[in-house]
Amino acid sequence: MASYSWARKLVVYYFFIISSCCIFSFSYGRITPNFKVRAVNLGGWLLTEGWIKPSLFDGIPNKDFLDGTGLQFKSVKVEKYLCAELGGGTIIVANRTAASGWETFKIWRINSTSFNFRVFNKEFVGVDGSGNVVAVENKPGFSETFEIVRNSDDSSRVRIKASNGFFLQVKTEELVTADNGGNGGWGDDDPSIFIMKTSGRLEGEFQITNGYGPIMAPQVMREHWETFIVEEDFKFIASNGLNAVRIPVGWWIASDPTPPKPYVGGSLHALDNAFFWAKKYELKVIIDLHAAPGSQNPWEHSANRDGTIEWGKTDDNIHQTVAVIDFLTARYAKNPSLYAVELINEPLAPEISFEMVKKYYEAGYNAVRKHSSDAYVVMSNRLGPADPTELLPFASGLKGSVIDVHYYNLFSDMFNDLTVQQNLDFVFNNRSAQLNTVTQSNGPLTLVGEWVAEWQVRDATKEDYQKFAKAQLEVFGRATFGWAYWTLKNVNNHWSLEWMIKNGYIKL
Repeated sequence: MASYSWARKLVVYYFFIISSCCIFSFSYGRITPNFKVRAVNLGGWLLTEGWIKPSLFDGIPNKDFLDGTGLQFKSVKVEKYLCAELGGGTIIVANRTAASGWETFKIWRINSTSFNFRVFNKEFVGVDGSGNVVAVENKPGFSETFEIVRNSDDSSRVRIKASNGFFLQVKTEELVTADNGGNGGWGDDDPSIFIMKTSGRLEGEFQITNGYGPIMAPQVMREHWETFIVEEDFKFIASNGLNAVRIPVGWWIASDPTPPKPYVGGSLHALDNAFFWAKKYELKVIIDLHAAPGSQNPWEHSANRDGTIEWGKTDDNIHQTVAVIDFLTARYAKNPSLYAVELINEPLAPEISFEMVKKYYEAGYNAVRKHSSDAYVVMSNRLGPADPTELLPFASGLKGSVIDVHYYNLFSDMFNDLTVQQNLDFVFNNRSAQLNTVTQSNGPLTLVGEWVAEWQVRDATKEDYQKFAKAQLEVFGRATFGWAYWTLKNVNNHWSLEWMIKNGYIKL
């Protein structure tokens, strides 16, 4: 019995020494991690992306008319498109034979039947005192409110009803007025009839919450948050070779439970649950500010309303974003699962200057450090025509900084006709070189924060997908901080890491 006790003490002592070494290593590992992040993104959960779970939008009344949807109207009488002359700031005309930017009107949804129309230069369509249709106001009011009335037999044929009770009509190619009674039938000789086409659509957090409205949205969103990602998912993640999750959130989470309209409260409670589950299953968490106030890119995943980028235009905007980072870090700094805070996801160049991004990153870094000395601070590279190394001199001087790059063999025509082997070669050669460029011995750590085993190859076999996934795992595994697959769940199978693992496409 005594020898057993001595042996047990020896084991405990040995375990203590090993644990102490691990803790020591981990403490200093904030600069050089003793393990690499093998993460999955929880996309489409606390920040809506309609393509991930399209059924979320099924119950929205008049869901064809969501915020940001681009509409083009062709007069059946003159056979020309409505157009904001000069892109906005003057009259609406009907003299274009083809439709592009000036001929596209983006919806701002008031309710299921009433809308504002925003033109290329950001003014809103309205009716002046003489009944002429113009686009001169920077903020919409009563005169900028319209309804779209569809033909019951052909939904592409519409009338546009103005706030004065009359319908828009094309009197000449240079004169569009709101003074038609709408009693002329739906024939081609009626100047108030237009053929409506859709050009562009967004399905993000703004669209779903404003689409359902203040009564339905809270119920829909809370049910989604409670069912899309659950504790069992964290157990699955932990038991399948992953050690972390990257969780995209929107800026309004800092105002929970009463965020500004149209957003609804409840996502913060769901994030609390995520941290609880992460701690239980020994997973690390990367909080990712995926949607900043004003939107840092034109896509739905930044919670953009109509494709317009407003983030980074003013200091107030920057201060508001820093406050979100401050809030999130303060809330979770003492949670052992907090591993990193990503200051912003995918700011777009050249719409957003490097100087403004750098200014924000410095302030955001300091906000994290105010509450945590060892949480990593992740800085996303700007997308578009930006130097991928532009952040390196700045970030190199910041302890625990990480540069996030996203690599997809998608979203560019260059990938459209690549074969299986050409895609593999691109990963081994091009992606490897790109990663090496941003990975410098004395620089910040590197994270491939988004990648997916999906491509443009037609009729690819399961074995092809396995090779593609394996190639990316090999190359992206060289990132000094790690990688994160996009995403855990998705109706598109190859975008769902859960499906890919369960069906043998990816082995970690």
